[in-house]
Amino acid sequence: MNKTKVQLPRPIEAYVQAINSHDPEALARCFDPNAVANDVSREFRGLSEIMTWARREIFAVQVTLELMGVKEEGGQTVLTARIEGTFDRTGLPDPLIMEHALTLAGDRILSLTCRLSDT
Repeated sequence: MNKTKVQLPRPIEAYVQAINSHDPEALARCFDPNAVANDVSREFRGLSEIMTWARREIFAVQVTLELMGVKEEGGQTVLTARIEGTFDRTGLPDPLIMEHALTLAGDRILSLTCRLSDT
């Protein structure tokens, strides 16, 4: 994993900060109104659906992201992060390591795909 300090694009840095500071309003400002999020094969279209998902599955269970690596791949920024929080861990690997692949449109996130990491 790339453990050197990487300068994240501003919208992606804001995304990580919003999650780690448990700030739904800040997270909403990170996304394009027409963004699409895919969380382990479940798709959420538009800001309203994304925020409903985020309030339930990120903020209600106090998720935090501990960045472990960052890479550019196919026009996306891919974050590898250890996920912590108060969610049900039944059937999940321990530690829970996920990749967040983000595509930007200007200063907003246009797409987000969350998947279990192979590492």
